[in-house]
Amino acid sequence: MSTLTATPDTSETALAAPSRPVYRVTGRRVLSSEWAKLWSLRSTWITLGLGLLFLVAFGVIAASHYKSNLDSGRHMDGDFASATAVSLSLFGTNFAQLALGVLGVLVTAGEYSTGMIRSTLAAVPRRLPVLWSKAAVYGLVALVIATVGAFVAFLVGSRIVSGTPAAMGLGHAGVVRSLLGAGLYLGLVGVIGAALGALLRSVAGGISVLVAALMLVPGLISLLPSSWQGDISPYLPSHAGESVFALTHDSTTLSPGAGLLVFLAWTVLALAGAAYRLLRSDV
Repeated sequence: MSTLTATPDTSETALAAPSRPVYRVTGRRVLSSEWAKLWSLRSTWITLGLGLLFLVAFGVIAASHYKSNLDSGRHMDGDFASATAVSLSLFGTNFAQLALGVLGVLVTAGEYSTGMIRSTLAAVPRRLPVLWSKAAVYGLVALVIATVGAFVAFLVGSRIVSGTPAAMGLGHAGVVRSLLGAGLYLGLVGVIGAALGALLRSVAGGISVLVAALMLVPGLISLLPSSWQGDISPYLPSHAGESVFALTHDSTTLSPGAGLLVFLAWTVLALAGAAYRLLRSDV
């Protein structure tokens, strides 16, 4: 009688480990990843909180200062004398843009400083979806925070200046457009910050260029001859952005629509530079 002995199958197929599921890189998954990374940083919560605080607190302070001067009969300079509830409430926009713009730089340049960008691009080899996702996620967050802050600042500020020449309500012409415009402007500032961070790959460099573009260059332009200022000043990023949420306009400023188009052009230019370097340079 013969005995049959089963011999184990040692072929490569039998020894192969169970295959893992294949995950495709999709736009939704890249967005979800960038969303998770954004909120995992303590600096996100702190800087967004500061941006909201600057926008609301400085708006309330400006409205209170206007009311105090008016009640005491003290002389007010030209800007305060012609102020409205909208302009007073949005007084903190210049301060909020720094906080939101700096966080935009940190969102992208921070990964280069820590080396995490290598892991990010290894997971998303096509590269550009990473940039678009970072800009879209942070831009949307900055837009929401800024819009909420603008409306809160106006609602509080309008109550403070109620009964004064600056008094206005949400029903007044152009008020809602101005508040939404302020939120849109600050959201785009965040996108520009993210683009500068990806372009320069340096936190310090990105912040320096952002501050120079929004605050220093307009001051330098004011030193030019008046004829030159009129041709250049309205098209600077900060001035074009201000025209988006300004309640009134004159011959020296752009209309809200034109200002938005100019500021969008600056945003696209920054993103195009970041995309070019991301594709052409190693990380």
